[in-house]
Amino acid sequence: MAEFPDERQLVLRARSQLDQWTRNARREAYAELFEGDRPILTDAELRLLDALDSELEREGGDGVWGTDQYGIHTAGTSSSDTSLGVVCVYHPQITKDSVLRGRDELDDETEERLNAALWRYSERVATLIEAKLDEFIRQTQR
Repeated sequence: MAEFPDERQLVLRARSQLDQWTRNARREAYAELFEGDRPILTDAELRLLDALDSELEREGGDGVWGTDQYGIHTAGTSSSDTSLGVVCVYHPQITKDSVLRGRDELDDETEERLNAALWRYSERVATLIEAKLDEFIRQTQR
């Protein structure tokens, strides 16, 4: 049987952990950005985002929360000693043709604030997942 490069094996093993890392990172990023002393959205904006999420799900879509997607890449990062990193491959976004856009209370400025918050959330999740990946690599190399 042929031997595969160590990096390939490492990626395969890390990918098996990705779903769990993502779930944990989503919870942590949500708490950091939307709860606590300095949330990035007002309570009303967060309720609106949650309502939009529910409406999308009722329409048969995936909603907003949990539609972000992440992947492990081998291009390297500046924050890691290895050539592996994490990237958000899909950022959830509210668009003009979205079922969400029909609401009277969702004007252009609100839409932009919600989309900026979703982008920041997804990027924070990617950073948290990458920290877990780095820890996994360090433990693997011991």
